[in-house]
Amino acid sequence: MSENPEEAKPAASFEGGLEQLESIVKQLESGDLSLEKALELFEHGMTLSEQCRKQLEEAETRIETLIKKSGKVEPEPFDNNKS
Repeated sequence: MSENPEEAKPAASFEGGLEQLESIVKQLESGDLSLEKALELFEHGMTLSEQCRKQLEEAETRIETLIKKSGKVEPEPFDNNKS
């Protein structure tokens, strides 16, 4: 399996990962790939998908909402379970 070094790199940013995923999807949808190349791209896409998911989870933990307490604006951890 000859792997393109550019494809093997992890995404530098969330947006970069999404761009790479979009490119992979277009290539896979074209149907002009050998089975081996399609499998390589699929595996790389799954890795990118996991990296993007982790980046989203990390971003979620960093999100803080600002609320007013005693006339001051104070950060409060984000709780997506609040109604």
